[in-house]
Amino acid sequence: MHPVTQLFLARFREFIRQPEAVFWSYVFPLVMMIALGLAFRSEPMEAISIVVQTGPGSETLQTTLSGSKNLIVSTGIEAECRQQLRAGQSELIVVAQSNGEKSGYQFTFDPTRPGSVHARDVVNDVLQRAAGRTDPVETADLAVTEPGSRYIDFLVPGLIGMGLMGGGVWGVGFAIVDMRIRQVLKRFLGTPMKKPHFVAAMMFSRMVFMIPEIIIVLLVSRFVFGVVNHGSYFSVMLLIALGAFEFAGIGLLIASRAKTLEAVSGLMNLAMVPMWIGSGIFFSSKRFPEFVQPVIELLPLTPLIGGLRHVMQEGAGLHQILPELAIILIWGAVTFFLAIRIFRWE
Repeated sequence: MHPVTQLFLARFREFIRQPEAVFWSYVFPLVMMIALGLAFRSEPMEAISIVVQTGPGSETLQTTLSGSKNLIVSTGIEAECRQQLRAGQSELIVVAQSNGEKSGYQFTFDPTRPGSVHARDVVNDVLQRAAGRTDPVETADLAVTEPGSRYIDFLVPGLIGMGLMGGGVWGVGFAIVDMRIRQVLKRFLGTPMKKPHFVAAMMFSRMVFMIPEIIIVLLVSRFVFGVVNHGSYFSVMLLIALGAFEFAGIGLLIASRAKTLEAVSGLMNLAMVPMWIGSGIFFSSKRFPEFVQPVIELLPLTPLIGGLRHVMQEGAGLHQILPELAIILIWGAVTFFLAIRIFRWE
């Protein structure tokens, strides 16, 4: 039997004998996807909690605002109102003001909280309409709820990419350093096995472990949340296979010289944190300033998530994601060959 095959089977047996490894590889991504999918599921907009500060005109103000079904109105003295705002129990403080014959309102809110800013706009609109304002142009709202345009549809490709990154970097990196600590690699040094055989077996075994994980995520997202793939499943699976190859190579490179679990943990975090933050797992990477976009586009995770979203959400064909495929393949090939060059048994 070829050395690569023997090592692959050994890694497979070792993996299935570790319940914690099976949990983090197959169960945790599903739990995370279901939790986030439920948290951001499509449902009617919740009413906004606001507080009216007691004083002259507060009763009339409370009556006016209570007529809106989008608002939950309470009252309190100034200290109570500010405490509710600080604690997040209320999004906005409204105070009725009077200056002679002219009356008005004062809004106290946190401009850094999206909920507070939204509450200010809603309350201002209610008060202006109550005072007789009419809109010169009639508008209508149409909520987008069809599959392909929801947050969960945006999230699933990001979670797939995150799973491939974590499975490749952590799965390969920790396994190699653990074998180095237990002197297993030193024993391999005394065998006829070649270094490329060992490196290839580690990469391919991790790829095989990760691909079923991603297939499970795709199936659950489809039948639980109705996430639809608007493109080709061949393109999706090609991206997944190349992504698994890419991050297995990065994990090998990180662990090629590391001697302790502490050292490899630090190197892994150094490699993955920029991708967690900048590659668009939970929100679009376009939110970052323009001058950092060239760097973000070259991160290993960015083209993988971008390619998956192009295919799954936009129905992009294989020829339309060739730039992403090229970047992924380059990362995988370069890290694989660098890992072979600098890998140490001891």
